[in-house]
Amino acid sequence: QVRLVESGGGVVQAGGSLRLSCSATGNIFGINVMGWYRQTPELQRELVAKITSRGDPDYADSVKGRFSISRHRVGNTVYLQMNNLKPDDTAVYFCNYVDRLANSWGQGTQVTVSS
Repeated sequence: QVRLVESGGGVVQAGGSLRLSCSATGNIFGINVMGWYRQTPELQRELVAKITSRGDPDYADSVKGRFSISRHRVGNTVYLQMNNLKPDDTAVYFCNYVDRLANSWGQGTQVTVSS
């Protein structure tokens, strides 16, 4: 079992920045993917960005050039740096961990971008 603890959400004005963090503990498998998804009452949960244990990132088109995902291999912590935030980025952001045996989700952290 893998447990995820998220932090870093909040309220920011459009054009501002936030950084989300997520730490994974438990039965961590060396080959894994960690990422961030977001969800609103109107939209299904969608991928924001993910990164493999090798450090290869992948981004949704809507955040390319504005968001950056990185990970600290010691401690299995993943970061999402969000710049130039827009009101459309308002959502609950969920951390995700996947390996060959596990698919775990964090509790979610609210990001609100005011116009």
